[in-house]
Amino acid sequence: MTGKIGSLFCFLFAGLLFVATVGYAEEEVKITPVKITDQIYMITGKGGNIGLFVGKDGTFMIDDQFAPLTEQILSVIGSVGGDHPRFLINTHYHGDHTGGNEKLGREGTLIFSHHNVRDRLKMGSFIEAFKMKGEPTAPEGLPVVTFSKDLSFHFEGNTITARHVPHAHTDGDCFIHFREANVIHAGDFFFNGLYPFIDVGHGGSLKGMITAVDKVLALSDEKTKIIGGHGPLGDKKQLTAFRVMLATAYERLGKLKAEGKSAAEAVAEKPLADLEETWGKGMFTGDRWIELIYPGV
Repeated sequence: MTGKIGSLFCFLFAGLLFVATVGYAEEEVKITPVKITDQIYMITGKGGNIGLFVGKDGTFMIDDQFAPLTEQILSVIGSVGGDHPRFLINTHYHGDHTGGNEKLGREGTLIFSHHNVRDRLKMGSFIEAFKMKGEPTAPEGLPVVTFSKDLSFHFEGNTITARHVPHAHTDGDCFIHFREANVIHAGDFFFNGLYPFIDVGHGGSLKGMITAVDKVLALSDEKTKIIGGHGPLGDKKQLTAFRVMLATAYERLGKLKAEGKSAAEAVAEKPLADLEETWGKGMFTGDRWIELIYPGV
């Protein structure tokens, strides 16, 4: 592969290729902090959006993108006043959210996740939809604290709660709620302005995604800032629009499935044609998205 990768699709699912490709210069990727409050930032780069809480007692990090970017990410954390991350939580197992685990773990960061995330990282994985193999994570990169439902951190007067929603993006995802700050990192429950990848092969489903979004919306108001796993910083209005799109797709695809139509037949019906202008210009076209998610409808 030569040159810059030109699509968000590759941003998400070319983790192994990104690590292995000779000559893909790290400096081609710009790591950018977006200030949300005096202590909370969103960091963008390549892969999943990072959440960051910078405190006097340490730095709390949500996801860590790809391994080759870790030094750049740490430099950006330092530029906004943060120390080497004290705590890291992985919202799910995908490599564009966990690639920095091994370096951070070796250097003393305490890593947390849902127990299914640890299991997937430990065993390695294969995403059938993209024929992509993820190698097992080294022991130092594995979460050392796991949870099954919710986990709360009480950190410098802030309540930071990770909330698991089963069978949504995968079977191990969580979102993180900064209660006092009114900020939510929704992880890959929210692709702002994009059709989302739903990892049906690892427990994800369209219905579960709708449930997850409903849980995030229930904790949101008009002033809530919402970090999606991908896309720009969002708010309740944008997440509501995303939810409407998911529900529309679920209704239409569910009807086709009830009629006994195959994925190919569903694609041929063009059931999402009216959504394409808004949602189909990022990672997936509507046709490709249907192919991927139809088994999980």
